[in-house]
Amino acid sequence: MIDNRNLSMLVDFYELTMGNGFLENGCGEEIVYFDMFYRKAPDNAAYAIAAGLEQMIAYLKNLSFTDEDIEYLREKGLFGEPFLDYLRNFVFKCDVWAVPEGTPVFPLEPIVTVRGPAMQAQLIETMVLLSVNHQSLIATKAHRIVEAAQGRPVMEFGSRRAQGYDGAFYGARAAYIGGVAGTACAVADIAFGVPALGTMAHSWVQLYDTELEAFRAYAKVYPDDCTLLIDTYNVLKSGMPNAITVFKELEAAGHKGRGVRIDSGDIAYLSKMCRKMLDEAGLDYVGIVASNSLDEYIIRDLIMQGAKINSFGVGERLVTSKSEPVFGGVYKLAAVEKNGKIIPRIKISENVIKITNPGFKTVWRLYDKESGKAIADVLTMSDEVIDDTMPYEIFDPIHTYKRKTLTSFVAKKLQVPIFEKGRCVYVCPPIKEVRAYCAEQLETIWEEVRRFENPQTYYVDLSPKLWNLKQELLRQGAPGAKQ
Repeated sequence: MIDNRNLSMLVDFYELTMGNGFLENGCGEEIVYFDMFYRKAPDNAAYAIAAGLEQMIAYLKNLSFTDEDIEYLREKGLFGEPFLDYLRNFVFKCDVWAVPEGTPVFPLEPIVTVRGPAMQAQLIETMVLLSVNHQSLIATKAHRIVEAAQGRPVMEFGSRRAQGYDGAFYGARAAYIGGVAGTACAVADIAFGVPALGTMAHSWVQLYDTELEAFRAYAKVYPDDCTLLIDTYNVLKSGMPNAITVFKELEAAGHKGRGVRIDSGDIAYLSKMCRKMLDEAGLDYVGIVASNSLDEYIIRDLIMQGAKINSFGVGERLVTSKSEPVFGGVYKLAAVEKNGKIIPRIKISENVIKITNPGFKTVWRLYDKESGKAIADVLTMSDEVIDDTMPYEIFDPIHTYKRKTLTSFVAKKLQVPIFEKGRCVYVCPPIKEVRAYCAEQLETIWEEVRRFENPQTYYVDLSPKLWNLKQELLRQGAPGAKQ
């Protein structure tokens, strides 16, 4: 945990008014099912990277209400004493299933599913969404930037322009899951084990009377880890020549300089010229780092233009996901339980993307046995099993005439149990394992689905049973609409 804040009151106020209303109307303990999912991936991508589960778990484990919280609510004059007593003695009782962090996830499929008393399942909406939305957004953006770098390390440098403290260190955590090599945020290393990296700012160079003096002073302190920032004054006329002088002095003393960093100017051109100067000086082992408002498109263009860059530092456009700074995850009621029977619920809208998939569901991913690549995801009712020893027909739920029969595939459930009746049954893996798992899972996604522009559609299909249920509910219309 990064701190000891009690976040139990980080709720939308309507979760409290509804909870009180549920209790007053005698349905607070009625069992309900909620799905957390998103409708559209950021940046017009085909998929996103699930992240933030560890923080969601920490919140649910510590969910309780203080005397101060209860008094605040009493003073609002809206809440009955039975509800305040319920919160005072709150014990989490829900079942929770979720997709492990680092998993590629597609629109409309449940990332988190919650089953439990209506008062509780509704109460946790905000923090489920907040935890998963933010980190999934940043992990997804980081993955895109890492993809663009084509194997060159990417460092996250965005803390100073993040959206507040939490945005900085949780953003660094999510970026690491998405594939960055490290972060400039020291507290993210302390709290999560994300490697902290960094060298110097322009102020170091400006502090000294000359650039050469500044470089020598830094090299004296860090002779075996010396990366010099060369654009304070003029990259080619002073920065690079002075850096070469210092690197040759280090070499004579038995050390090797690590690199130079360019933070402004025409980085493609400057990197080519710097590479030429370094090589001519016999310093072919010295790398070139580029920074300065980079994102996946700029990085891709730099590489296409032949820039001689060994690694990248990416700041605000990563940690804020500047191009699309909102991950549109939603939390929707999917079913209620009455007398032990699960009754599906659906949200109907003239906007087709907002029509929900009803019922208690299972999310499956189907992999081709030969290539190991993901073929499609399928949502089924919870009591259905996809038998991968038998042929299975998948279809586009929008254009149902598009059908394909699979005969050589492996079916895997994506969600795993997280809480059972309020008890956490999931052990969060170390962040390095999450990062490795993410990279491994991304290799199962076809390159055509992973491309930046016009990615190939990846189908999230509905089983015939679920599709028929959805169609029947749509034909019936909203409950109570016909009196």
